[in-house]
Amino acid sequence: MRAHPDKMVTPSRPAFSELLADPEVKARFEKVRKYFFLRESTYDMSNRCNIRCDGCYYFEGDKQFARENLSPEDWRRLMKAEKARGITYVVLAGAEPSLVPELLDVCYSEMPLGSIATNGFLKIPESVGYKIHISVWGNDETSLKTRKAKNLLQKQIENYRGDPRAVFVYTFTRDNIDEVHDVAADLVYADCRLTFNVFSSPVGYEGPLRHDTESLQKTRQAMIDLLKRYPKQVLFSVYNAVAHTSPSGLHDLYSCSYPRCNPSQDIGLGRSFRQYRTDLNWDRSVACCVPDTDCADCRHYAAGSAVVTARLYRHAGDSDTFKSWLDYVDTYLAVWVMGYEKEANLCGRVIEPPPAR
Repeated sequence: MRAHPDKMVTPSRPAFSELLADPEVKARFEKVRKYFFLRESTYDMSNRCNIRCDGCYYFEGDKQFARENLSPEDWRRLMKAEKARGITYVVLAGAEPSLVPELLDVCYSEMPLGSIATNGFLKIPESVGYKIHISVWGNDETSLKTRKAKNLLQKQIENYRGDPRAVFVYTFTRDNIDEVHDVAADLVYADCRLTFNVFSSPVGYEGPLRHDTESLQKTRQAMIDLLKRYPKQVLFSVYNAVAHTSPSGLHDLYSCSYPRCNPSQDIGLGRSFRQYRTDLNWDRSVACCVPDTDCADCRHYAAGSAVVTARLYRHAGDSDTFKSWLDYVDTYLAVWVMGYEKEANLCGRVIEPPPAR
């Protein structure tokens, strides 16, 4: 019997209990749901940097001109106030946070869950027990050209070889895709773990690092190849690769939850997230995890960690899509939370991001 052409037939969605019928899937969901309490905000720790990179997000917009507040007591008061309003996780960035280790100590003593985004040129003291994300933009030759830093990868490895806090974040640009294989081999040999990021252009950037359709597809294939080659050292999943290399950016795919793109202050990041500048002030109109990124081009791993994981219901339409979402959340937690260990991915197939219902 044919359906009337004016009536849309919507495929039935499984009950959530059906998605959890597989014991392995249920166990993974129970594992990740323990971290649903995480509520993040980000903090620029310093407006100085010891290197200068092409396409740097920090040195765009007004935040680079904020006065540095280097008072440990002011930072302590801020962390206590953040806890009081429900923040449970901090992301410390800036220009370069390793230049202010005393402030990192203060933040860690008040808010022990968090991560630091660093260029890895200076080692952050082991007393600071946050996850440390070390940005890698290619091999040493590329780093010299793009970041004006000589032997940077070698220095990063020397500082963080075997460090359980460290995750090396390889950022794919249009020009460095092929060299990721050698860089990954060097990191694995040095007992380092890595994950992947996709260069997302700052507002107005039209330089050579910006991706096109061909480079995104090539990046996706490189990510999946390395995930298969180094399943223990590469903290990633096939769905991570799909979500971050699609022709559309994260905002178009999932609808960004950060205040900059989200006017609602009712629930979630729209209500809780703040991006503090070095003077300890913040501006809701520009608040997102990587300010001054071109929203239409945003494929940043930090954005996805909140935007994709917040879309549980959208991924509950079938078993493989739900497994892919669990793989993504499992990856995110392994990258961002100390002591959390990633398990084998549940879905190895390419699953396209489901549209909003």
